[in-house]
Amino acid sequence: MSINHDPLQLFLVVTSGLCWTIVYLDSIRIGFRDFTYAIPLWALALNIAWELQQAVLEYQQSGIVLQVVISTVWFLLDVIILVTFFRFGNKFFPKNLHLQWFLPWSILVLVTSFVLEYVFLKEFGLFTGRKYAAFLQNLLMSILFIGMLVRRGTSEGQSLTIALNKWLGTLTPTIYFGVMGGDERSGPNTLILVAGCLCTFFDLIYISMLIKVKALENRREQTDIIM
Repeated sequence: MSINHDPLQLFLVVTSGLCWTIVYLDSIRIGFRDFTYAIPLWALALNIAWELQQAVLEYQQSGIVLQVVISTVWFLLDVIILVTFFRFGNKFFPKNLHLQWFLPWSILVLVTSFVLEYVFLKEFGLFTGRKYAAFLQNLLMSILFIGMLVRRGTSEGQSLTIALNKWLGTLTPTIYFGVMGGDERSGPNTLILVAGCLCTFFDLIYISMLIKVKALENRREQTDIIM
């Protein structure tokens, strides 16, 4: 993605980059604080595969440009989040299976994600493929966050900082690529627009659910203190 002097483009790109960086940093903080992981495995694996392949392929084509730097930073942050998954994720794996299958399953997810990302880029090309892959895996992430909250039944490993910045970090490129058409200003891109709107839909559901769960937990804590 190139950056020109268009103020709106600059605002949307910078906002998205900052929001996603906040998501990753807070995921690391909460993961080590709560002894858990803050991003679902499939979403995390696809992100890592996307970021590494973007950094390498973009560097091969354009050298050290902004996209290479951003993808590299995000990849390194996601690797730390992956560490939290391998350290603490087995407690969410079925008790009768985790000792034998947690590690093989996790590696299989990572390998599958790298293969899918590579095939996506091979089929659609670097610049188109990375946009389509990013929005589709973002939609998957939005749904997986809801599933994680339902499965855990608590706000453990989750925060409104992550939820809000994930939403805004996706909404801004939805406007830029889905509505404006990106650098070419070619108008709406139907796939990106629909995927981005669905991300917003599920992100807002997740934010609403997380607020309610946290409010319930706060009431329980206050009741325990009084008693």
